[in-house]
Amino acid sequence: MYTPLITISAIIAAAILLVLAPVGFETYRRYRNRKVIICPENHKLAEVELNACRAGLMSALGKSKLAVKWCSRWQHKQGCAEDWVKENWPIP
Repeated sequence: MYTPLITISAIIAAAILLVLAPVGFETYRRYRNRKVIICPENHKLAEVELNACRAGLMSALGKSKLAVKWCSRWQHKQGCAEDWVKENWPIP
């Protein structure tokens, strides 16, 4: 009676470990460090840190939303437009 339920649970667990976890971890590794980029608003250098944990989780779920966790320019302009991040983030 419980054998089909155990089999289905094992298949779901294997899918999580073999597919979703590597995708999420790779995205986390890509966005975990701070990077120096050129700010698109004032064209000056800015040090930016993304929320890598959230990016990895969203990537594993099939969504590609990135959020800025910290920016050196926020002393002057808190919460600027963050939609430029994915296009301008340096690829390792």
